[in-house]
Parts: sequence; C-alpha cells; structure tokens
Amino acid sequence: MAGRIRQSDVDEVKARTNIADVVGDHVSLKSAGVGSLKGLCPFHDERSPSFHVRPALGYYHCFGCGESGDAYTFLQRMDHVSFTEAVERLAGRLGYELHYEDGGQASDHGNRARLLAANQAASEFFLERLSSPEAEVGRRFLGERGFDAEAAKRFGVGFAPKSWDALTDHLKGRGFTTEELSASGLVSQGDRGVYDRFRGRLVWPIRDVTGQTVGFGARRLLDDDKGPKYLNTPETAVYHKSQVLYGLDLAKRDISKSHRVVVVEGYTDVMACHLAGVTTAIATCGTSFGVDHIKVLRRVLGDDSVGGEVVFTFDGDAAGQQAAMRAFGEEQRFSAQTFVAVAPDGLDPCDLRLARGDAAVRSLVESRTPLFEFVLRHTIERYDLETVEGRVGALRAAAPVIADIRDPALRPGYTREIARMLGVELGEATRAVRQAGSQGRAAAAGQRGEPGAARQTVGERSAPRHDGAVATVADAAARPFSIADLPNDPATRLERDALQAMLQYPDEIGLDLLRHAVDCQFTNPSLSVVRDGVASVLATGEAAVRVDAVVGEVPEPFGGVVRQLAVAPIPQRGNAELSVYVRGVVSALVDRELLRQKSELLGRLQRTDRADTETYAALQRGLVELELERRALRGD
Repeated sequence: MAGRIRQSDVDEVKARTNIADVVGDHVSLKSAGVGSLKGLCPFHDERSPSFHVRPALGYYHCFGCGESGDAYTFLQRMDHVSFTEAVERLAGRLGYELHYEDGGQASDHGNRARLLAANQAASEFFLERLSSPEAEVGRRFLGERGFDAEAAKRFGVGFAPKSWDALTDHLKGRGFTTEELSASGLVSQGDRGVYDRFRGRLVWPIRDVTGQTVGFGARRLLDDDKGPKYLNTPETAVYHKSQVLYGLDLAKRDISKSHRVVVVEGYTDVMACHLAGVTTAIATCGTSFGVDHIKVLRRVLGDDSVGGEVVFTFDGDAAGQQAAMRAFGEEQRFSAQTFVAVAPDGLDPCDLRLARGDAAVRSLVESRTPLFEFVLRHTIERYDLETVEGRVGALRAAAPVIADIRDPALRPGYTREIARMLGVELGEATRAVRQAGSQGRAAAAGQRGEPGAARQTVGERSAPRHDGAVATVADAAARPFSIADLPNDPATRLERDALQAMLQYPDEIGLDLLRHAVDCQFTNPSLSVVRDGVASVLATGEAAVRVDAVVGEVPEPFGGVVRQLAVAPIPQRGNAELSVYVRGVVSALVDRELLRQKSELLGRLQRTDRADTETYAALQRGLVELELERRALRGD
C-alpha cells in the first residue's frame, strides 16, 4: 500500500488547478458576473442553470440540488473515484510529482486509473496494427467508405489482429495483470482461459468527454466471424454505454460554441460528418439514444434557452422512423429546439458523403425539419385518409403531437395545417388538440400523485423552483437550504451581500474593514453563524479569509451556506467597479452597526440624569466619536 499523500502536495495541486477547466470538461460554462461562471448542474436534471463556479476560490455550488465542493470533490462525484485518485488525476494533469508520507508511490492496482491506462495502451496497439499486412481488409473497408490513413489516425481507428491472445500478451508485457484486463473488458473468459475480446475487426476507441479512452467499438470484417456486426466493450467501472457518446470529445467545443449538436447513428457517420465540416456530430455506442445521453448533451450544449438545436439524422427506413419516434418521446427533456434530417434515398451521412460529397452532408443538416413536424407527418401516413374512419383516427393520433409542442405560438398554425391535410373543419381540429392537451396534463398530474385531474391539496400548493418549473411545498421542504430562500428584506439582503463580498474578495475590502464588519450584529441567525466563522478565522491571525478555513470553523450544517455565499454571483460589475462595490457593501453593513450603536447611546443619554455629569459627558463623547467614524466611513 502507498502512504498518504503529503498534505502540502494536496494543497499545492489544488492551488494550481483551475476548477473551471476541470468542470468545463463536463459542463458548458458561461459568465455569471465578475469572477463567476454558471452552467447546467451535472448532478441533477434541470432546465435553467443553477450550477455556479468561482474559479478564484476554487469552489462550485448548485443552488438547485445543494451539491458543492472543490475540484477534488467534483471528480469524486462525477467519476466515482476516491480522494487519493482525484488528487493523483489532477496532479497528472498538471505534471506535478506527488510525494507520499512513507516515500512510496501510488498503488493503483485494479482501480480506475489502471483501467484507463489499459484502454489507452490497447488503443495504441490497435492503431499500430492497422498498418500491418493482416489489416489490409480493414484498410480496404475504410477506403471504400472514403476514409484514408489520415482520417483513421484522426479518429484513432485501429485493427484487432485475428489472434487468440495478441493483445493480451502485449498488455501483460506492459505490466497489466489478467484481473485488470478482465476488469477493463479487453479480454473474455473461456474454457481455455482468457482471450482477446476483439479479434479480426476494425476498432474505434470510445472516449469520454475529457478524451480518455474508456472502451471500444469493433466492426466485423471477416466472413468466418460469427459474432455480431458491431461488438462493444461490456459495462465496466469506466465504460457505461448509456452515458457515453462517440465523438463528443472531438465535438464538445464546437457544440458549446454553436449551440448545435448533430446526433447520427454510427461511428462512420460521425467520421463522415466531421470530415465534411459538420464538427458537432456524435453518436451513441451500441444503444438507443436515451435519458442519460440527453443529460450529458444538455450540459455540453448549455441547453438553457430555446436558441440551441439538436438535429437527429435517421435512415429513411422503418427502423429510422421508429428511432425518430423514440427521440420524440424524450424531446420534452430538451430546452433546445429538436429537428430531424433524413437524406434523400435514405442514405446515411457516410453513404451520402461517398455518393454526393461533403457539401451534401452539410446540406442535409441545414435542410432539417422540426422533429414534431416529422412525427406529425409520419403519424398521419399510417391512416387511410380516403375514409371517414381513417381521418378521425389520424386526427386523434395527431392531436397529442400538436398539444405537446412547447411553443404555444406554433400550435394554432399546425392545427390549421392538420385540418387542411385531413380535410376536417378547423373547429374540429382545435377541439381535438385542446382535449388532447387537457388529457395530457391530467395524466401528468396522476403520475405526480395529485388527486383528480387538476386539483392540488393544501399541502401541495405551488412554490417556485430554481429551474423555472412549478414545485409543491413538499418539494420545497425536501430541498437543501439555499441562500435563495433567505428573507428578502433589506437587512437580510445587506448581510448576505456583505458576507459574499467578504468571502469572495477579502483582499479588496482590506483587513481593517473586515474586522469592523465581523463585529457587526446580524439579524439573520444563519448568516450570523457565517459571520462568526469569518471572525474566528480573522482571530487566528490569518492574512486572508480562506473559504476552506471558514467552512472548518462553522458547524457542519452551515458549511454549505458558506460555500453558497462563496460562489453566488455578485451584481454584474466590471473589474474597475468591483473594489468600489465590495468595499461599499461591507461599509454599508458597518454603517448600519454604527447607526445602531448611536441609537443605543442616544437612548442611554435620554435616560441619564444630567446631574451625573461624568456619565453624561462620556455618552456625548461616544456619540461624537460614532458620528466621526460614520463620516469617515462614508468619505465625508
């Protein structure tokens, strides 16, 4: 066993790490004010961003689900690694050499790091073998689909030799154990022992959003291969097919910039799209497009407005239409607009590029059709519109599609269109759509457990939610404490804003003003505890107010409040105005305290007998000193 990582190294790696870069591998972040970034939370499903990152402090917090922490915490939660592994990963990212208390090195036998290393070594092995004589069949397959050696290298395409244990022997020679190879899914177990899982196939490395190889997809090439057409890595500690998207590591930056993603059906389709200039193309890996894929995409897409686009490309055959219908079933999970693109003659993007060139692939994406329009036409095609029964059936089937359109401004137009297509009165079509909408809402209420079609009990009255939807009071009670739930009176707002400034920009405020601020009385009990934590840190003689130190001082339930205040965005201000603002809001807090003290002294003065000249004079001097201090604070 390796010893514990030295605390000085833990602190140094954390100090050198930009948490925005770590989070940015998983979440599309945008500015939320000076020094603050925000995006869609990776830990719960939301439609509006409530996940905030403060790079200067090294902290993140979600005001929707309450998750918060530093770069180490983020990796532990996102990638399910231990604290030690999180430190080692960030150190490796920085090229920083860690030291252990017993002088040893990290023991990562069988853990995530070893599995990733095995996959990377296998990827290099497959890529090298693509140039071997045995791989001629693979090179021919790629060439027939318009991919040259440079394209194969760009996407890491390799070749698994038709051998029982060529990869196994190679990786064992690199120091990997049989247990590690089994855990990584690179080998299978049979009566004759372990053997290479991929043999005689073209192999595509499947990478996570950070670019690490987590698995492989292999295409059958040989006639005597009786296995499936495509064989993927099985579920492992690092590969979960429902959460990984092929090509996302290459496409994520363009997806984030363009707010568009193109979902295709296969590895070669992704390659064709990227080579044709559609660099936002991704694909699932041997599974249908599902809810977990949507969560991943929404975080990268920055899907918090209707400005984004998700374009699905499907084959024109029955299977492609069924895939479109499945996608439509999950369409409501996107805030972005969803479209479908079907190539002429039912060609997929790879075949389309081969037959008609790069421009045809780009044109396919640009000629997209709204997904609900595609589904609407597909729904109607199933009915015989020459009969009354067929037209009625088509109207009943099409009405829910129109009722589900998110943009209410589009519904009347499509209602008129369906009336025209079916040859029915507009009023009849309107009633059908309205009835379908009512039934849909009633069904949704039933799934939520609400009594009746649209009633709510007293205990389920609506309360605002962070994502803009409606939640019940019971939901609100179940949520973790959020500073957004603090009272909105001026006194509490001032205390909250002053603590935000003190935690986020203590250097701009200055030590003297900070010490005055922590002596102020607070009206809100929770914020009073945070103030006491800041005061305790200052009392230790530390030169700065560190968030970690304040969290360590307050009782455990209040650590989350400290982190929220540390990452919550301050009012939008330029860098030049920042110092003025933070000093101003803390000065206002001190000014309020001086006013309170003045009022207290005035009360004592009124109650003092003038005959007690010494006490009376002392109170008057105190009032003068307070007034002078207030004027100095205000710069008068």
